[in-house]
Amino acid sequence: MTALAPITAYIRTKNEERMIGDVIRAAQQVASEVVIVDSGSTDKTIEIADALGARVIKAPWLGGGKQKRIGEDAARFDWLLDLDADEIVSAELADEIRAAFAHGEPEARVFELMMATCPPIGEPWLRFNLVDRRKLYDRRVVRQPDHANWDQFQIQNGVRIARLRAPLLHYSFRDLAQLEEKFNRNSTGRARDTKLKPMWVCAARLVFGKPFYFLNQYVRRGLWRAGWYGFAVAEIAAHGRWLKDAKMMEMHLRARAAPKT
Repeated sequence: MTALAPITAYIRTKNEERMIGDVIRAAQQVASEVVIVDSGSTDKTIEIADALGARVIKAPWLGGGKQKRIGEDAARFDWLLDLDADEIVSAELADEIRAAFAHGEPEARVFELMMATCPPIGEPWLRFNLVDRRKLYDRRVVRQPDHANWDQFQIQNGVRIARLRAPLLHYSFRDLAQLEEKFNRNSTGRARDTKLKPMWVCAARLVFGKPFYFLNQYVRRGLWRAGWYGFAVAEIAAHGRWLKDAKMMEMHLRARAAPKT
C-alpha cells in the first residue's frame, strides 16, 4: 500500500450522511488522519465516521472560519487538508499530493488547486466554472480566519505557494431547490458581514445588477457549456448574488424606519 502523507484532513459536518462516507474514504487515500468537526448531527453522520476510523469532535456551530479553527486545533499533524462534506479527493489528486510529500515536507507551505463542480445531472464540469481554492496548507504558517462568516484564509507576502493540477470534485448541490436555498442563506451572511454600501449603490444594483450577475455566470464562468441545466444554475446564482443587494437595501430601509432617539 502506498504510504500516506503526514496530513490531517478535517471536515465540518451536520447531518451529512448522504456523502460523508465517500468523502472520508476519498480523504483516506492520502491523509493519515481524518477529523470530523460535527455541530449536532441527528442522522447517521457520526456513526459512519466512527465506522471508517475518523476522529469525531463535537462542537456547537460557531460559524465558518471559527469551525475550521476547531479542526485545525484538533489535528495531530501540522499539514492540513480542508474539506467540506461534499468534496471528494479524486484518485489523481491523491496521487499528486502523496508525490509532493514522497521525500519529506515540500518546500511550498500552501498548495492551491481547482475545484470542479459535479452537478446532479450530467458529467463533472472539468473545463468550466472551476473555482480556485487553497485547501492544503501548513498551519504553522497560515490559519483559517477567526470569523463566523468568512472561511478562506489570506496569505502573507513571501509564503511559498505551489499548484496541484488534479481537481477536487465538488458535489455542491443535490438539486436546484437546494442550490437556491444555499444562495439565499449565504446572501444573508454576506449582506450582514460586508461593509454596507451607500443606499444609492444598493438601489442601482437592485435595478441593474442582475443581468450582469447572470452574464458573469453564464458567459465568463462558462455555464453556457452545460446546456439548459447550466442556464438554470446561472440564473439561480445571479439571483443569489442579487439577494445580497436586496438585503442591504432592506437594512437601509429598516434604519430609516427606526424611531429616532
